[in-house]
Amino acid sequence: MLSPLEAMLQTIVFGRLRGMLLGPVKRCFEVFCIYCQSGHIEEPYVSITKKRQMPKNGHSEEIEKEVGQAEGKLFTHRSAFSRASVIQAFLGSAPQLTLQLYISALQQDTTVGRSLCMFLSLLSIVYGALRCNILAIKIKYDEYDVKVKPLAYVCIFLWRSFEIATRVIVLVLFTSVLKAWVVLVILINFFSFFIYPWILFWCSGSPFPENIEKALSRVGTTIVLCFLTLLYAGINMFCWSAVQLKINNPDLISKSQNWYWLLVYYMLRFIENAFLLLMWYLYKTDIYMYVCAPLLILKLLIGYCTAVLFMLVFYQFFHPCKKLFSSSVSDSFQQWLKCVCCPCRRQKSSESIGKTDLRSPEDRDETPSSSKISSMPSQILTADESCSA
Repeated sequence: MLSPLEAMLQTIVFGRLRGMLLGPVKRCFEVFCIYCQSGHIEEPYVSITKKRQMPKNGHSEEIEKEVGQAEGKLFTHRSAFSRASVIQAFLGSAPQLTLQLYISALQQDTTVGRSLCMFLSLLSIVYGALRCNILAIKIKYDEYDVKVKPLAYVCIFLWRSFEIATRVIVLVLFTSVLKAWVVLVILINFFSFFIYPWILFWCSGSPFPENIEKALSRVGTTIVLCFLTLLYAGINMFCWSAVQLKINNPDLISKSQNWYWLLVYYMLRFIENAFLLLMWYLYKTDIYMYVCAPLLILKLLIGYCTAVLFMLVFYQFFHPCKKLFSSSVSDSFQQWLKCVCCPCRRQKSSESIGKTDLRSPEDRDETPSSSKISSMPSQILTADESCSA
């Protein structure tokens, strides 16, 4: 039996999903009509697009392509479908999966229908995260002809599956034992990612962006940017968003590849997951009596590390634009190791110098040094030179 709060949350989630499904149905009908009329109606005009190929042996050729009106509309609808899948995944399927898994944990029972619903929700979130990765690549490298290979899709799918599944399970376990404190965790996560792009915008001193949409007023532009940061925060709540929102940029996305921000995100997220699992282990109730808690914690942490491993493999070997990177993942990791190891080496060298300085004067006199030996011939030479003078 569900509590009133849980029933209300479930109603809100399903109500949002029913409302979001109307737009894709309309777009599917328009795409079907365009496809049926494409071979019968002559194109009134065509546009020419220019894309550059990926560099081969240091050279990159530019390719021109004619795009008809029907093909342009299909491309617009395809882009809208991709963005809608991201919105639906993280504002619809993610809360639904968390809620259904939370109910299953409290009731200690999972029906076939609920299992199917959770499986489809997980696939929806993973697909939305995958589309978010592809959209980020195409936006960052818009002037290039980006072709994603099948192995890249497989690597992204495994990366996102492990990351999102472990994150949702950790949140559900923590919520099941500390219901009040989970609100604080969600608010800290959400407002950190929601406010961060605005803080960067205010610190940069850039003017307010006016070129997002000509038909929008200043208030409408502000509302659109707030919804965009809302989606950005919702994505980063469950997984890495693959983009950095930059409000003062005309494209609203930073096109630089910042490996250190990626490293900081996954390190902090791993520490947070470990802390939440520790709190669950300390305050777990009787419903987890037959669960081996240390083994479950170990599996979840290993699962998150597996997600990071697939992410590194993707950026190192399967990224479609890896030839355009100023530095690869391995190079950045080596630089990070040098930065970490250099202070340790300096500390060891300073300790060894301090030990030699602390030796007694008697030991210094008894031990022959090269400086004394090398100074003797110079003294003899100076004496001979003085005599001859």
